[in-house]
Amino acid sequence: MMKLAKREEQIMQAFWSLGSAFIRDVIPHLPEPRPHYNSVATMVKILEEKGFLERETVGNMHSYKPLVSREVYQDQAASDFIGQYFDNSYSKMLAHFAKSNKVSEEELKDILKLIKANQK
Repeated sequence: MMKLAKREEQIMQAFWSLGSAFIRDVIPHLPEPRPHYNSVATMVKILEEKGFLERETVGNMHSYKPLVSREVYQDQAASDFIGQYFDNSYSKMLAHFAKSNKVSEEELKDILKLIKANQK
């Protein structure tokens, strides 16, 4: 799966929140400064070509919906990040964040609970 550019990811975040939507509905969900309609339309077309969005014609307009779920993209992005910066080691990543006080002891306990629950 391709990694998205920052603005493409922002657009996908809007579609993941909205579900099926028209371009004009997506723009208010983008961070400031908001791009012009034509810029968003161009990026939506690129996202469609990349296989992230599907177009449906409604009258004389186009509605788009995500083909890739937020969870699938998050899994891939996290795997890429961990591979690139932590030698594909989740324990190295957690140790890094724990050492830099980015993860609290309580959060680590919650992570352990999740791991134990998923092993059952």
